[in-house]
Amino acid sequence: MHTTIELVIGFIALLVVSRVIRKTQIKQLTPFDFISAIVLGELLGNAVYDPEVKIWSVVYALVLWSILMLIVEIITQKFNKTRKVIEGEPAIIVRHGQIDYRVIKREKIDINNLLSMLRQKNCFSIREVEYAILEQGGEISILKKSEYDNPKSKDMNLPFKPVYLPVSLILDGVILKENLEAIGHDEKWLVNQVKNYGIESIKDVFFAEWKEDEGIHIIPRN
Repeated sequence: MHTTIELVIGFIALLVVSRVIRKTQIKQLTPFDFISAIVLGELLGNAVYDPEVKIWSVVYALVLWSILMLIVEIITQKFNKTRKVIEGEPAIIVRHGQIDYRVIKREKIDINNLLSMLRQKNCFSIREVEYAILEQGGEISILKKSEYDNPKSKDMNLPFKPVYLPVSLILDGVILKENLEAIGHDEKWLVNQVKNYGIESIKDVFFAEWKEDEGIHIIPRN
């Protein structure tokens, strides 16, 4: 019975806190908000499962923590500089079709992470991207190049063309041999393709992909 009462009180307290903070979507959560939510959950968990911790002490802690969060929210809304410090700011990771290596290194993003985030935005090739921006909440926003953002074929009454999926051939200086064999080429061919781009070594390639209708696309290391 005691545990039930603590759970009900804790649930009501968390409900009040969530209404005060009023983040309407998980995507709106910044790293600071995420950590704060973990702390709130830990405080309530201690009250329920640790008999030495009184529920009213935890309610007080929840209220105090929510007040501190609300104060931080107000400060970040009024002062732009504090918002950058606490919440961070958007980072341009692809600019004019070129990956900014300094930014992805600073944000701790590798090429696999970047490709995965692009696919989630219905962009299956990095060559389609003019701009890519990493938002504060970890989401990525993209602006495609004009040639990849044209009206659909059916809108223009054009004949349909086959669609090909890009195949990664080099990731961070390492050849993906299975993918290379899957497209019917060998390492010698790939080395020649790299040299045609003016790059002497595979290790100097950050990323390379093959698309059946567009050929190879290579991004060198800076």
